[in-house]
Amino acid sequence: MRRTIVHLSDLHFGKVDVATLDPLVAAICAVGPDVLAVSGDLTQRARSSEFRQAREFLDRLPGQLIVVPGNHDVPAIGNPYQRFFSDYARFRKYIHPEIEQTYVDPAIAVIGINTARALAWKGGRINAQQMERVRVFFHHAAKMAVKILVVHHPLDIPHVWPGVSAMRARSALRHWEDCGVDVILAGHEHRAFAGGAERLQIGNHEAVIVQAGTATSTRVRGEANSFNVIRTGAREVRVERMTWDEARLQFVESHCGIFKLR
Repeated sequence: MRRTIVHLSDLHFGKVDVATLDPLVAAICAVGPDVLAVSGDLTQRARSSEFRQAREFLDRLPGQLIVVPGNHDVPAIGNPYQRFFSDYARFRKYIHPEIEQTYVDPAIAVIGINTARALAWKGGRINAQQMERVRVFFHHAAKMAVKILVVHHPLDIPHVWPGVSAMRARSALRHWEDCGVDVILAGHEHRAFAGGAERLQIGNHEAVIVQAGTATSTRVRGEANSFNVIRTGAREVRVERMTWDEARLQFVESHCGIFKLR
């Protein structure tokens, strides 16, 4: 059984390149995903107006939505009451009442885990309760289902990104060894990558790390806007990177990788 997942990240409504929006919607609708995974930072400053814009955008897209907050989706430190006592209220109001959603069918099992924290301005965390929730969810998934974790902050980063740090995740991978994690979708860095985990191989299991660039933000970091299309089937994952072509005003495939799952 084959499934298609569109992976978006770092939309940053409040600071978007509006020229990308309609072509992005058209490209995603043409793919027709089963699941639409958004790995955080839907907004720039967590303002209500930005969340409303993000909601209107998501309503135009097909697929079962799995979306997690990013650090930009927590109110700024200048508003301490909202940041520490009502940190996800706007996300819950405009995007989804739950900040950690799941989707499961016989072919794929997808879980979103929130790594943003009010006490951490930029970095991310994953706690013991979240680790256990992932383990239980994947443990009960169908035996041949591709197991996909969606987070905002990277659990691993490629060596070609010097100076970039990931969350301390080795304990999480050890906790998940008996249930397996096949694919980890993340964002935060505004740069795209797909490949095997380089630091986090535990035993005979190695997850495929898929980083998404920013789909719509003007805050690019040496790369054009992009998103990922992930196609699963027969213990194999195909990752297609769709990159913004400013001259053609459309997203086009710029890279493709095929990974065998152990």
